[in-house]
Amino acid sequence: MLSAEDHAVVAAQIGRDPHPGAEVVSRCHLDLPVVIRVPPILPDGTPFPTLYWLTCPLTTTRIGRLEGAGGVRRMEGKASADPLFRMALDEADSQYARERGALVPDDTGDRPKGGVGGAAGGVKCLHAHYAHARAGGENPVGSLVAGWVEPLDCAEPCVKDGERNPDWVNRP
Repeated sequence: MLSAEDHAVVAAQIGRDPHPGAEVVSRCHLDLPVVIRVPPILPDGTPFPTLYWLTCPLTTTRIGRLEGAGGVRRMEGKASADPLFRMALDEADSQYARERGALVPDDTGDRPKGGVGGAAGGVKCLHAHYAHARAGGENPVGSLVAGWVEPLDCAEPCVKDGERNPDWVNRP
């Protein structure tokens, strides 16, 4: 469960309240949340396929630029051309699905499907792959993305006193 302070920070980072039962699994050098783990079943019983959710606005922006420049397509191409990369990606999807599945009660009807971010094979979202890697998962896409978006080197915190910090600068 998020502390009241972490809840306020995450809400400011993502622009809405986080799902109930979320918890911080990765922090930046300023001790702010970077990735939260979200329960796989929402309070209304809806399956939620994304186990790890990226909250850090710096990484969200940087990864958004990668996606906008064709990053998902490039990772799909790498998976098609490199059998070892494909095997590692398939294993990351399986690991993600197993971890998420272990958190779903046995008596649950609808269950989340797919691998990383709910993808049914392939790369759906670089943000989800990075969040998985940042949370400790062995994810070849997330590891590559980390090399392109880190270090998370903000001089000012993105959130202060539960609100977006106007002094924070979203650097490239």
